Amino acid sequence: MNIFILRHNRGNINANTVSRLSFQIIDIEATKPDLIRFMKAAYPMHTPSFIPDFAWVSDMNARRVSADAYAGFINAAIVLPQGVAFATIAGLPPEYGLYTAMITAVIAAIFGSSMIMISGPTTAISAVLFATLNNIAVPETARYIELALMMTILVGLFQLAAGFGRLGGLVSFVSHSVMTAFTAAAALLIAVSQLAGAFGVHVERGGNVLERLLQLFEHITEINFLALTIAAVTLGTAVLLQRLSPKLPGFLFALLAGSFLAWFMDAGNNGVSMVGALPPLALQFTPPTGVLRDIGTLAPGAAAIALVGLLEAISIGRAFAVRRKETFDANQEMIGQGLSNVVGGFFQCYAGSGSFTRSGLNAAVGAASPLSGIFASLFLGLILLFIAPLVAYIPTPAMAGLILFVAWKLIDVNEISHIITSKSPETVILLLTLSAGLLIELDFAIYVGVIASLCVFIYESAHPELPITAPVVLPSGGRKFRDVEAHDQAQCPQLVTFRLDGPLYFGSVEHVEHKIKKMRRESPKQIHMLLYLKGVGKIDLAGADLLIETIREVKSKGGSFRIVALFPPLISSLRKLHVIDELGEDHLFSSKGEAVADATKYLDRKICKLCLKDVFTECDEIRDEVTD
Repeated sequence: MNIFILRHNRGNINANTVSRLSFQIIDIEATKPDLIRFMKAAYPMHTPSFIPDFAWVSDMNARRVSADAYAGFINAAIVLPQGVAFATIAGLPPEYGLYTAMITAVIAAIFGSSMIMISGPTTAISAVLFATLNNIAVPETARYIELALMMTILVGLFQLAAGFGRLGGLVSFVSHSVMTAFTAAAALLIAVSQLAGAFGVHVERGGNVLERLLQLFEHITEINFLALTIAAVTLGTAVLLQRLSPKLPGFLFALLAGSFLAWFMDAGNNGVSMVGALPPLALQFTPPTGVLRDIGTLAPGAAAIALVGLLEAISIGRAFAVRRKETFDANQEMIGQGLSNVVGGFFQCYAGSGSFTRSGLNAAVGAASPLSGIFASLFLGLILLFIAPLVAYIPTPAMAGLILFVAWKLIDVNEISHIITSKSPETVILLLTLSAGLLIELDFAIYVGVIASLCVFIYESAHPELPITAPVVLPSGGRKFRDVEAHDQAQCPQLVTFRLDGPLYFGSVEHVEHKIKKMRRESPKQIHMLLYLKGVGKIDLAGADLLIETIREVKSKGGSFRIVALFPPLISSLRKLHVIDELGEDHLFSSKGEAVADATKYLDRKICKLCLKDVFTECDEIRDEVTD
């Protein structure tokens, strides 16, 4: 039998809290490499650095390099239309999306932590960038571009600060509902912003979703049906290819279908606008010095983009690391993402992050290491040298149809439905974030979601469960303590056993005190109390004072109080805060069974003689005793 002994310094362990726990392996059998890799991935101990360990380099061989080269080529073909589309979403010239796909991918691959993730322009970040800047400057103008580059540098600096501050674990505090709602809001904003291009009309830029729809409705009579047909064909082709074969470069084929239709119908001479030719591939060092005075204005939006980017990158990197049984250091990934944006901001790139589409494709085609991201950038550069002039023939409605497909894929209807139907606190977070994104500003929505998540976390920690428990007879014949209400189990008329499932600190003291007083008020004859501190890692002075006050009050009524505590840090806190002095060493137990056995010695035998409930195993002995 393989035995694993783990020591932890918290109470409950679940899927939401595991990333915030600090484990120390005392003894682990060396034949379990998967578990070792998991522990290292979840709890990396080294300090993040500008220079990672590059351990993957020693594993490279001809087969792995070949696999990375193939994955890089496929990624380059996919990101070409994506980069153009995402730059359009961000309000930037198309080449900026392609520059971002090259520079960001290389820097993040070298300095990040993920073995498989590919970074570059993303839909959500593109949407937030546009929502932040389009009210400050006109998209695609020189000032707008400089503002975007400066914001990208600020995003990178925020992310670097978070990485060196070891804030990777704090990402776990942001509810999944925030990202689900934020992504849905971004998708709807993206879709609405592209309807004008799909309909072939010109409307005023800016505004939230409702304002954009109203602006479009005002021009509804100006629809160019040829433009609408091109957009519909492009969108339909993308949807069809996604369903027939998700691994095909559907983006590229859909764009080709729309462009061919536009050429066949001579769309350029029938009022349909074109994307325009890309300039020659010429990355330049262009520091955005002309907008230094705007840093204060850009900082709030940059902070929102930094957070969104880190949430995307860490979520993607961690998911693939667990799936592939590889290590992943969230703090090092923050460093990689931050560096990629700082460097990119000086080389005509706008803010990027991990791309789930490209990363998933990378994994599907067999990429083995970060070298695949480097290959993807090299191949993209080579492709642009030969086909950049062809971009001029892409019709704007085709690009709009492609972006509508991207927006549609972003909305996770099943997850939204699951959240709404299963978790009320998560539903509140989702609706608040979604409403802020649709009715106010997209970058403001992420702050609303984060604040709502923290409020829910604080509320739940301040309202721990305090269920009354009693032994339930198991099919095997043994007994196990279960909640009385859930199992309709009888209680002892003299001894009440209850469990604290959560922290005992200044924020939860009032709630716990109310629960205990209610318990004593409803069952005044249960003068003996047994408290199991199950979900408590440590307590503070306020929690200790509540325990001391309760112990004294129970003793004054002629009863007794016992505590069951398992964790050494908790027991140490109970001693330091003088709870044990009031309780007595003989009333502190590490087992509920031992605590009940001791408590039953002090029960009133006259009451036991008339009791037929048979709650504890000791009841039989007591009944025999009083009968004799």
